[in-house]
Amino acid sequence: MRSSGKPGLPESIIAAACARSGQRVLHVDSRNYYGGNWASFSFSGLLSWIKENQQKADLSDECEDWRKLILEDEEAIPLSSKDKTIQHVEDFCFGDQDSAEGVEEAGALPKLRVLGALAAQGESPGPEKESPAVEGIPLGSQESPAVEEVSPGSEKENAAVESPAEEPQSCSEAARAAAGDGAGAAPGPGAAPCAADGDSAPQPAKTEAAPSENAAQEPKKITYSQIVREGRRFNIDLVSKLLYSRGLLIDLLIKSNVSRYAEFKNATRVLAFREGKVEQVPCSRADVFNSRQLTMVEKRMLMKFLTFCLDYEQHPEEYQEHESSTFAEFLQTRKLTPSLQHFILHSIAMVAQTESSTLQGLQATKKFLQCLGRYGNTPFLFPLYGQGEIPQCFCRLCAVFGGIYCLRHAVRCLVLDRASGRCKAIVDQFGQRISANYFIVEDSYLSESTCTNVCYRQISRAVLITDQSVLNTDSEQQVSLLTVPPLEPGAAAVRVIELCSSTMTCMKDTYLVHLTCPSTKTAREDLEPVVQKLFNLNTEKETENEELEKPRVLWAVYFNMRDSSGVERSSYAGLPSNVYVCSGPDSALGNDCAVKQAETIFREMFPAEEFCPPPPNPEDIIYDEDEIEPEESGLNNSPETKPETSAEESSSEGGAAVTKEE
Repeated sequence: MRSSGKPGLPESIIAAACARSGQRVLHVDSRNYYGGNWASFSFSGLLSWIKENQQKADLSDECEDWRKLILEDEEAIPLSSKDKTIQHVEDFCFGDQDSAEGVEEAGALPKLRVLGALAAQGESPGPEKESPAVEGIPLGSQESPAVEEVSPGSEKENAAVESPAEEPQSCSEAARAAAGDGAGAAPGPGAAPCAADGDSAPQPAKTEAAPSENAAQEPKKITYSQIVREGRRFNIDLVSKLLYSRGLLIDLLIKSNVSRYAEFKNATRVLAFREGKVEQVPCSRADVFNSRQLTMVEKRMLMKFLTFCLDYEQHPEEYQEHESSTFAEFLQTRKLTPSLQHFILHSIAMVAQTESSTLQGLQATKKFLQCLGRYGNTPFLFPLYGQGEIPQCFCRLCAVFGGIYCLRHAVRCLVLDRASGRCKAIVDQFGQRISANYFIVEDSYLSESTCTNVCYRQISRAVLITDQSVLNTDSEQQVSLLTVPPLEPGAAAVRVIELCSSTMTCMKDTYLVHLTCPSTKTAREDLEPVVQKLFNLNTEKETENEELEKPRVLWAVYFNMRDSSGVERSSYAGLPSNVYVCSGPDSALGNDCAVKQAETIFREMFPAEEFCPPPPNPEDIIYDEDEIEPEESGLNNSPETKPETSAEESSSEGGAAVTKEE
């Protein structure tokens, strides 16, 4: 039996792997939603999360009765009662702050979960379009299979905001209080939210908006009350990442068949910020030869260099003498133009200009190129409804194979046996002792006394709701990745991911923009200069023409998040050998760190078991005669038949087919 806390991505993967291998899994979490710091929220849910994390008061144990349960031959390791991984949370409304008092979120009836279906906002179903499940990843299906009822906790919420002001102001306390504390609770694992009341229709994920006849027209004015009313259209991630099409997470989703619980959309553009302008980066062969930004000579230079990067190990003589140099210095020796050096360094390799070595840059460039063409013209995929769907998908696989989940269930301490030095149980908030053989805890659960020798890094995050794209094109439905180089010495490059409404993460006529970088100061100090370069923050009616051309920020939140990746196990004081610590999100673009950590921990616990094998096909299951009851009673509900039956029901729900990669 195994016990776990706060199901982030690594914990969810481990839980799924353990349940799939036949272990009994109990997953407890003090929060009322899945995902921990990997979660996604509706708009009102995010306001509740902001309110919770702006409260500075530490929560002390209301009752110390659990200490009476510790025997003389036992020792207790208290766990933290307050999550301190989020700091410096600041949120702002910009312009058009009409009164949202009394406005209710639309679709407040119990939501329906449509697995494998996509909901386009306010549009009728379009013609069927081809969207095959390429190598096991569903890229948008318009079928609407099994409808599931959502777990409780999604009641109506009201939101209010104070009267508009000339300067941007922090969202009023009344607005967040009215949103309700449980607004952001994510329902059962693997489910994809879809607004009720018939105001949305199934639509393929690749559907693009009609050519922008209104592109030249003045953008629609989006008010705060509209954002509140359409709050359930938003799925706002706490951590912003993309999935490399040949990365470890995609391979695991295909291998374990978890990909059938989610759908994905191609990231359509890679952008660069150079000389104060946003430009599209040609990264595939077709893009290079169709680009109007590059001269014919530059196209040849770029193709020659990218071809070299694909098999640079075969030509060590071309880079060995530069191994001690930075990748930026190496690019200068390749006789590339400044624009090509900028594209390769910041938008293809995406490595630090002053810190990354030549080998690191070549490896990152090769990884980028190897992922091209598997699912589209860029190397990246994005899960519909947000990154928070991925932990929920693994939670669902765990539940299918008998895992038990308890939300809103805090753990007070770990109980150690003095003789063996191993952890034998946990004590929960009700004073119950729960025994287990292995314990997985997220880093934020550990108290300060356990983490005295740990040195944490920080991530600066910002989330913006805007009214236009950073680079307007004929299609409004673009998923874009932009890297902004450091604006001043000592600063870090900022990664910008812009999501359109077809990703099911924001309402129509808006964009959801995520900014991420390693922290040097508070999140607002790190990221606001970049926001000012890319967006219009002016709340006054009269603005300069240059500001009018920029997308307008409607709402923004800044916060710092702890990065506990890379912390050695030995840094945690006094942890027994059967307690494993999972880190929170890291600052990298992909999810390789979480997948590696999950696999490493699983193999330490069960070295003889396969890590996340695919579920058996229902038609391949052979039942013993003793397990089969008379025909009139059908199959029994034994543990041996339950998981396969559930898997069969799930696989027959429709949507894009899932196949293993050959």
